[in-house]
Parts: sequence; structure tokens; C-alpha cells
Amino acid sequence: MSLKHVTTALAAAGAALILYVGLSYLFAPQATAPDFGVPTWPRQEGTAFLAVKGVRDVATGLVILALLLTGHRRALGWAMAAIAFVPVGDMVIVLNSGGPAGTAYGVHGATALAVAVTAALLLRERPARPACLPADTAPPAGTAPSPVPSA
Repeated sequence: MSLKHVTTALAAAGAALILYVGLSYLFAPQATAPDFGVPTWPRQEGTAFLAVKGVRDVATGLVILALLLTGHRRALGWAMAAIAFVPVGDMVIVLNSGGPAGTAYGVHGATALAVAVTAALLLRERPARPACLPADTAPPAGTAPSPVPSA
């Protein structure tokens, strides 16, 4: 299996997971909230903050999917590198709020690590060589490869 297949699978799985989490916060916030790891949750009008988390997570998943589906793999790598900040922030929030360290590190820390590794793998990928060039030739410096061989 190639690196491209692995990174595609990791990015797609990450997008699906964060979309699921985001939709859970939008449609069943009180049932989903305890899994985040902070000891208390907003009541009454404060529950809107759970919807904010849901929207954030859905938007994150959609950004990953959009870049993945359009083939912008380098941009996807940079976006995922930036997105890794979100679970790191969540981990710090859980720890500073007196939540369980196991949830902070095991859920949010592990997520941050998985996103960062996926980003690093995506950024390590090399673009494919154009099909019109033989493998042992390169275009002259400063020129773009021609899509059609010259006669």
C-alpha cells in the first residue's frame, strides 16, 4: 500500500470521525457532552456552547473533505497541521477544568497526535511526475513540462 493510500485513508477517517462528533453535539448535545471530559456542562441557555462545538467540528470535517476530494493534498497537509491545534486546545481545557487526565490525553491528546501525524505524512508526499516525461528526464530549469511531446 502506498503512502498516498495511507494518508488518504487517515484523512478520510479523521473527517468522518470529526463530522460524527460534530453532528452528535448538534443533535444530542447533553448525551454527547460528558465524553468531552470537563466536569460540568452549561444548563439552559448555556447549552448553545455545545452547538458551537458541534458547528466547529462539522466545519473542520468539511474542510478536510473538501481538500481531499479536490485533490489539494499539500493544502490538506497544511490544513491538518493547523487543525491539530484544536484537540490540543481541547486537551488543555479539560486539564485546566479539573477533568480526567485520561480523557484529556487519551481522547484529545491522541486525536492531536493522529491529526499531526496525518499532516506530516501528507506534507511528505511528493507530487506525481507528469505522464509525458520519461522517468529519467527532467524539464530544463525554469520551464514547465509540456503536456504534449513536441514533434
